[in-house]
Amino acid sequence: MKRLVLLIAVLVITAIVLIAAASGGSKKAKTAGNPYGGAAAPAPSAASSAIDVRNGPLGEMLVDGHGRTLYLFEADKPNMSNCSSACLSLWPPLDASARPQAKGGVVASKIGLIPGAGGKDEVTYNGHPLYYYAPDQKPGDTLGQGLNQFGAKWYVLATTGNKIDHD
Repeated sequence: MKRLVLLIAVLVITAIVLIAAASGGSKKAKTAGNPYGGAAAPAPSAASSAIDVRNGPLGEMLVDGHGRTLYLFEADKPNMSNCSSACLSLWPPLDASARPQAKGGVVASKIGLIPGAGGKDEVTYNGHPLYYYAPDQKPGDTLGQGLNQFGAKWYVLATTGNKIDHD
């Protein structure tokens, strides 16, 4: 009887380990590499990515290499972020260890890097630090467009590096 209970316990543990491995592990592990995993997911790194253009309801706008919308914060100064603490939890910056590649109409000379929070550089475009909006869940989402949060408005960027504002 003890051997049967031990065998069943080993089979159950093995099944749990196999299911966890097949599904990618814990929820934290699954969302850590997913740029569309919600507010808890860190923003993808631009080091292995690019800045690209996506055509949507707002027109041609800047996105990262995965198609995720990039925003500017009107409270920022040229090449200086004014988003910190709680702001960064909702508006994570596009971080990079190297300048991202320009694709699809993006002007490479407008891409820059500035010192960012946590020792990583933050990507800029036309002097604007670039951010994601955490509630954007899939490529092309623009839920942050025109929001007034943390003392100023947030906008998606055109390929010129200016905000897109249809108000």
